[in-house]
Amino acid sequence: MTDTLTLEQIQRLPKTDLHVHLDGSMRLATILELARERGVSLPADTPEGLTAAMHLGQNAGSLVAYLKAFDVTLQVLQDEEALYRAAFELAADAAAENVRYMEVRYSPMLHTRRRLGLTRVVETVLRGLHDAQQAHNIESNLILCGIRNISPESSLRMAELVVAYKNRGVVGFDLAGAEYDYPPKDHHEAFNLVRQNNINVTIHAGEAYGPASIAQALHVCGAHRIGHGCRLREDGDLLRYVVDHRIPLECCPSSNVQTGAVSSIADHPLRLYFDLGARITVNTDNRLITDTTVSRELHLLHTELGFDFAALRQVILNGFKSAFLPYHEKRRFMRATVSELDEFAAANGFGDAK
Repeated sequence: MTDTLTLEQIQRLPKTDLHVHLDGSMRLATILELARERGVSLPADTPEGLTAAMHLGQNAGSLVAYLKAFDVTLQVLQDEEALYRAAFELAADAAAENVRYMEVRYSPMLHTRRRLGLTRVVETVLRGLHDAQQAHNIESNLILCGIRNISPESSLRMAELVVAYKNRGVVGFDLAGAEYDYPPKDHHEAFNLVRQNNINVTIHAGEAYGPASIAQALHVCGAHRIGHGCRLREDGDLLRYVVDHRIPLECCPSSNVQTGAVSSIADHPLRLYFDLGARITVNTDNRLITDTTVSRELHLLHTELGFDFAALRQVILNGFKSAFLPYHEKRRFMRATVSELDEFAAANGFGDAK
């Protein structure tokens, strides 16, 4: 690797975040303020204390342990004001590092403890993202999630919401939550509904369970993208299928270390996937819980995995190619991004980075 990029340089590059959870990406100060206003008892009442209590940016050791931090954020995300603020601030924070397009995912059913209606939950978050677009020039859409460890019936309700809000800001359906012992095939009715309505599907798979989870997500549930996919390298034939069929992988390197899916950034398989020609994208997963940004994740690829500017350029373009957007909108993003990246390369002496 001959190029050397600083984090600040990477922050200036246009980019996407296709795998980011609303309830895992709040500002810490916002959680504390909302809790005080609502009389919600948290594990700690200072930024330092809450950071330690939620193990932010720390290795949790397992996906189940990592997900416990969501118990805190969900306590304060139960009304319209909080949901709107979380959505607006997430988009504003992403725009500050030049994320140009973002797909925010969450499960509306987890935000109804105070009897807030599901449609209100969806529309409030859409409103927050829309207002952030006007204020910060970042385009965002929603992916709604079923939760694999709750019930197939609840996932079907979320799929019905996706169908209702198709072409109204919701662009896909996901299955999230604890992976081990909760196979995606159990939620086949939800997947059938969204596919019959020509809606995009992405599924968390191959993170806390083996490549069989990825095969099931693709061949039984019809996934168009795979969330994480860390264990795909254990099945070479399936890996080749993913490469050959241009199935995007939503890689979240730091999060994968923290959940124990990989032992370290240096051991992350995304370098192997990239070298084999897979369409990898790089994402935050949870900006708060993982304590990261897209720029930091790309910088880790650069410093820990040897991605030079040309390789980072391809990863960035993969993000726009893999977006759940109509083809003509992808082309619009691609033209603008290619031009901007080429200008950056020329200005910084990276030569022919194509």
